[in-house]
Amino acid sequence: MDYAGKRLRLLIPDLLGLERGKYLFGEVAQAGHAAFCIGLYPLTLDREILPVPRQQFDIGLPDIEAELDRDTVRRGWEDETVVGIGDVFQHGQPFEVDPRQVLRTAVRAWREMELEPQLAFETEFYLCERSDDGAWVPVDLPSHRVYGTGMSVDPSGAIHDMVGAALGCGFQVESWCSEFDAAAFEVNWRYRDAIPAADDAFLFRILVREIAARHGRLATFLGRPFNDRGGSGMHLNVSFRRPDGSNAFHDPGRPDGMSELAERCIAGILAHHRGTAAFMAPHVNAYKRLKPDMLNGYLANWGYDDRTVTVRVPPARGEGSRLEHRTADAAANPYLAAAALLHAARLGVEEQLELGPAQEPGADPNTDVAVPDTLEEALEELQADTKIVGAMGEWVVESFVTLKRAEWDRYVAAGETSVTDVTPWEIEYYLPFF
Repeated sequence: MDYAGKRLRLLIPDLLGLERGKYLFGEVAQAGHAAFCIGLYPLTLDREILPVPRQQFDIGLPDIEAELDRDTVRRGWEDETVVGIGDVFQHGQPFEVDPRQVLRTAVRAWREMELEPQLAFETEFYLCERSDDGAWVPVDLPSHRVYGTGMSVDPSGAIHDMVGAALGCGFQVESWCSEFDAAAFEVNWRYRDAIPAADDAFLFRILVREIAARHGRLATFLGRPFNDRGGSGMHLNVSFRRPDGSNAFHDPGRPDGMSELAERCIAGILAHHRGTAAFMAPHVNAYKRLKPDMLNGYLANWGYDDRTVTVRVPPARGEGSRLEHRTADAAANPYLAAAALLHAARLGVEEQLELGPAQEPGADPNTDVAVPDTLEEALEELQADTKIVGAMGEWVVESFVTLKRAEWDRYVAAGETSVTDVTPWEIEYYLPFF
């Protein structure tokens, strides 16, 4: 893309899933390089630099280099701006803690098996407005309905503008509509190779929040921002493409049309259900969404076209054969969530794990294995899952766990903990960012 005369908004994701970036101009924009302080990785939302080895004062807070991935450059949603995502390097080598690098490592392991991971993200969010007392509350939509379109669910045109901006920026949006609860929306876009798909999920969240702000509104992807409503998920649809372009999950010779590879992947995902939960649900608030009977990935189960399970096998076959993983929080880091899912699936294949029976719709659950009850417990489960730790990288896990334990400690120090109810601390701490 020719972006002469325009500024380049060069962005990189941090471990929290937030964008860090710089606006670059002229020759600097054309070069596509920018230096950042390494201390952004152990940085909390309230800007405390945590003592993560080799990322803070122990090495003098040196620079790391972001190098523009020119394949990511696209028209921006700001005037005279193009947007691009950078890969991060330290001393000329890929930086291990860069979430994009973490996902690239997960993809590489599948490519060694001559399979190309394909991902599609389904992202949900709430649109909020200010109440008389200044608090953010869901926008008032008296005519809201599930699967709503048009003025009945978007009288201000905010969602229309978000989707229009996304299409103008090159997102392959397939659909949007309102969700079950009033002021909740979902936007779906076409599957892509894993890294470009995660790039889209990363950028889309920024775009939505910034377009909402133009309308004087706030868009939140937080897992469960309101006690009286359901939560917002980020469903990950995954499949694999063979070298000949065919879908490796499709096998017309089997009774259900799904290949043995698909079964092994499901088995691996469920075997590491608890160990990957912290990446899928990385906030204190996320576990207020992950409860029984809330149509999310609570239990380690699977089923055919069943939205009550964690791994849903949709009815499409052939090119459309895929698995839908339903645990991830809409505010999760898409790179880390995708990497954890791909590693868990790969472990199921490499270890030839046997898949248990499908959950029968309407029947009692066929497992009692569930996601942890809290972020604190999820971090313990992650550290205990040595295979996931080894796959994601020990330094990545150490850094991530340190950041998330700090969030948990802040939550406990606020003095209003709850396993089920959203607390004021969660809203105050997370809503400005997610």
